[in-house]
Formats: sequence, C-alpha cells, structure tokens
Amino acid sequence: MTDSEHSVADASRNQTFWAVWSVIAAFGTYFCMYGFRKPYTSADFAGANYWGVDFKTMVVSTQVIGYMMSKFIGIKVIAEMPSNRRVAALLGLIALAELALGLFGVVSRPWNAACLFLNGLSLGMVFGIVLSFLEGRRLTEALVAGLCASFILADGVTKSVGAWLLESGVTEDWMPFTAGLVFVLPLLLFAGMLSRIPPPDASDVLARTERQAMTRAERWSLYSRYGVGLTLLVFVYLLITIVRSIRADFAPELWRLLGEPAAAATFTNSEMLVALGVLAVNGAVVCIRNNRLAFWTSLAICCTGFLVIIAVLVGRQANAISAFPYMVLMGFGLYLPYVAMHTTVFERLLAMQRERGNLGFLMYVADAFGYLGYVFVMITRNFYPNKESYLELFTSLCWGAACTSLVGVILCWRYFLVRTNQQLEGAAGMPGTLHPNQEV
Repeated sequence: MTDSEHSVADASRNQTFWAVWSVIAAFGTYFCMYGFRKPYTSADFAGANYWGVDFKTMVVSTQVIGYMMSKFIGIKVIAEMPSNRRVAALLGLIALAELALGLFGVVSRPWNAACLFLNGLSLGMVFGIVLSFLEGRRLTEALVAGLCASFILADGVTKSVGAWLLESGVTEDWMPFTAGLVFVLPLLLFAGMLSRIPPPDASDVLARTERQAMTRAERWSLYSRYGVGLTLLVFVYLLITIVRSIRADFAPELWRLLGEPAAAATFTNSEMLVALGVLAVNGAVVCIRNNRLAFWTSLAICCTGFLVIIAVLVGRQANAISAFPYMVLMGFGLYLPYVAMHTTVFERLLAMQRERGNLGFLMYVADAFGYLGYVFVMITRNFYPNKESYLELFTSLCWGAACTSLVGVILCWRYFLVRTNQQLEGAAGMPGTLHPNQEV
C-alpha cells in the first residue's frame, strides 16, 4: 500500500473507532439515566387514592410536569451550553435526581409525590446534553439511533429492575431510590467516555454545517424562517409523545388489560424487539448522503409508523392480533416517527438549509410542547381514575394521533417541497453558490 492508502485506511479505522465509542458512550449514559427516571412506573401503588385521585396517576403526572418544565428551560440552556460544561452539568443533574428519589422514600404519602417533580425537573435536560456530543456529523443518524435505542430498551429494562426489586421485598416508596443506586457506577463510566468524544471534524462540518451555541435572537430567527413547517412537525411530535408516554408509563396496566401478566421479563423482551426494528430503520438513513433526499426519507418513515399503528388497531379490533405482538407493533409504529425526529428530521433540515445552529434547540422546542400535551392528558385523566379504562383511552388516542399526524406530515412535506424548489430556482441564477439541497 502507498502512504496515501495507509493514511486513508488509518483515518477510516479511527472514524470507526470513535463511532463505536460514541454510540456506546451515548447509549450507556442515557440508558443509565432511565434507571433514575422510570423504575417507579413498574409499581401499582394499589389502593392508594388521595382526594379522589389514583396515587400512581398523581406521581406520574407530577414527574411529567417537572420533566416538561425542564424541557422549556432547556430550550435556552441546551442551545447556549458551551461544550466544556456538558459532563459536569450531566452528573450534577443526575445527582439531584437521585436525591429527589431518596426524599420520595423519606417523605410520607401523598406529599412524597412532590419529590418526583424535582426528579423530572433534573432529568429533562440530560437528553439534550448527550445529543450535543453526537450532532452535526456524517454519521449522526447512526449515532443518534443508538442513543434513541437506549430509551426504548431502557424503558423496559428499568421497569424490569423495578419489578425485580419489588419482588425482592423492597417497598414501593424506596424502590426508585434503590434502583438508582444500581445504575450509579455504570453511569460514571459512560459519562467519562462521553467526555472523550472528539468534536466534529472538517468533513463533518462540510457535510452537515457547523453546530454552535445560539443566542435568543438566533434561535427565534431560525424558527421564524421555517415557522409553518416547524410548527407542523412540533404538533406531530406532540401527538406522538402523548401516546408513547402513556404506553411507557402505564405499561403494566395495559399488559394486564390485554390479558398478559406484567412480568419483569415481559417489559424487556417487548422493548428489545421494538428497539432493534426502530434502530435498523432510522439508522439506515445515514447511508443517504444527499441531505434533501434524507429529509424526505425521514418524513416517509414517519408516515410508515402511523400506517403501522392504524393497521395494528384494525387488526386488534378484528381479534387478529394477540397481546404481545400488539404491544410490540404499537411500540414499533410509535417509535418510528418519534426516533426519526431525533435522528434525522431536524438534523437533515439544518444540513439541507445550511443553517448554523444546533439540534438541541429544535428538539427541545418539540419536546417541551410534547410533554406539555402529555401533562394536559394526565391532568384530565385524573377525572377518569378507573384503571379499566386505560386500554380504551390508549386505543382512542392512538387512532386520533395516527390519523391526524399522517395529515400533518403530508402538509409538512408539501411546505418544505415548495420552499426548497423555490430555493433551487433562486440558486440557479447564482453561479458558485452552494445550494442548500446540494449533495455534500
């Protein structure tokens, strides 16, 4: 081999090494974060009812309110956070979340529900911090797909950990804190790995544009330039967040209403299949170099997810789908568009428009309104405390979200198609100008 060939081979091995390192670091960090957020949802809190409100609905609502507020705060904090403060901020937020879980065990019911507000407020910005290590790279879709696979799989695994601790005799109020302790050491290891990830190189910047901190004026200038399309995407994300969150937070109730025991292994097995399918589909978009084509492909993936949901609902009504494939396929249909938003839609939108900003800002706008919608559903859900209605509520919301979102994505597709075609016509008369949809 010539010196140049050796140089290319070394560069390829180096890129592969850091890609694998980044996926492991991001996956592991966010997976462990779920150990501080989700295990408590595996508890039934049976018979606990205060002021006419089911205690589990109360604690889920309280944590989600904190999580939602954190997303709104994160629109500013994540967009402006310098790279040298990311890991310290991450560890500080996790420590505060674990402290809140300790207080949940100490404070008596129902007042300990307020401790989960602090827990949610602490954890809402963790995703944006981890995401900031991965965006703006030629391999971003694959890297972020790995990150997103963590919260799909972790949702089931951490519920399994919570169920196992309950079966081992840990009380419902102390189980969340105990589960958090299980994940402390691996979290420190993966956070250390995150801190070693190098920034995007010159080739990454050329392919995806430079990602940088954004001032308030820059953030809203970006949003206003694509207001209609971004608002449609945020609305679709809001709907899918509501349904995905209900499936996640009330999984034990849904499984039982479907006729399946909510065993610890059930959560892990179902979510592992969902994660593998979603990871394969969304991660494959990294093979599409043309930013415009990748953006349209990501919208098509979203539409596919909604069509899967509709097909599964029809099959269930016809008694053609049993409980396990129903939950797996519904998870697949819900997570396809949810993960596509994280991995590709906003990432390639910035790249094809040659916008210098950061993915964290757009994701946190979407997340903030998504969880605001979920909070509204949880509050209104308090007026219907009968657990037997969880499956009925879930089914109704799935029908509404899938059909409405399908229309929303098609309108968004039309908006950006017209806009990019206008830009193509404008760029045609400006020789030497890099067109925003040009393959790089």
